[in-house]
This record gives sequence, structure tokens and C-alpha cells, in this order.
Amino acid sequence: MEPIEYDNTYHLFNQGNNRENIFIESENYRFFMSLFKKHLADICEVYAYVLLINHFHFVLRIKDVDEINNSEITCKPAWRYFSNFFNAYAKAYNKSYNRTGSLFRYKIRRKKVLDEKYLFNLVKYIHFNPQNHSLIDDFRNWQYSSWHAYTTNKPTLIAKEYILNQFDGIDNFIEHHRFIQDLDDEE
Repeated sequence: MEPIEYDNTYHLFNQGNNRENIFIESENYRFFMSLFKKHLADICEVYAYVLLINHFHFVLRIKDVDEINNSEITCKPAWRYFSNFFNAYAKAYNKSYNRTGSLFRYKIRRKKVLDEKYLFNLVKYIHFNPQNHSLIDDFRNWQYSSWHAYTTNKPTLIAKEYILNQFDGIDNFIEHHRFIQDLDDEE
């Protein structure tokens, strides 16, 4: 698998080892996102995400090295930030639930986003995921998704402006989410 590189957009996803749950209670979701903010927010622009019971999806752009070097952090290989994030979550999760071994099935699955059409459909796919997996009847009610960041004015890590421009504004964003499109991604 090709390395995670700076100045690229990716669909990142992973699932629990043996398809086990990686989120058991609401605190798990909050802690996962707090670790994301701690380890990755400085190097990424997040366009969409969903956290499900046994897997997750992100669409994000890893900033270019110059953007990162202009901040207060030291630039390391991009994979290192992701490794630190997932290791921190897995260690805390294992300690909390008295378990051992690998929490995640893969180091991190990824697909480079190479065109706007794929990005457009991927954002919708990610938001629809809880409904696609029959976890909820209406994806808009799943609280562990970036959907709410787009449809409310609450502070967020999501880089909304870029995606809303792809959809030609919030009204079209909401309208396009009325139709499910499966991207046939492996999970």
C-alpha cells in the first residue's frame, strides 16, 4: 500500500479486529475525536467523517509541508501522526475494557481521492453509512458524523467551505444528500 503523503486527499477507513466493536459507549466516540484533534488536526483538513460501532471513515486532506512548517509543530512523516493517534486510542480502549491485542484490523486503509466527482460522492457515502448499515433509520440522526457540522453553526474541525463549494452551497449539499449512492468501498 502506498504511503500517506503530504498535500493529498484521502478516504481513510478501518474497522475493529475481527469486526469487533471499537466504540461501545458515547464516551468512546468523544475520546476518539479528542485524540484526533490532539494528534491530527494540525496536519489535516477534515472534509467528512463518520464513526460507527465497529468501523470509521474519514475524508481529509493532509496539508502540504509548508503549511505545517509555518505552524508551531515539527513536521514528521505523515504516517507517524496517524500511528500515534490510533495507538493512543487502542491503548486507552484496551485499558478501559480490560482487553489485550490489536484493536484495529488494519494499520489504516486508504484510497487517494484523485478527482472532484469521487470526493463529491464520497462525502455523501460517508454521511449515509449509518443508515446503510441499518444502525439508524435516518442518517441525519446519527450523532457521530460530520453531517451536523455542515447543517449547524456550531464550532467544528470540519473544513466546510471547500466541500460546500463543491456542492454549490448548503442548499445543494442538503438536496444531494437526499439520494443514496453506494461507492462499493470495502470496509
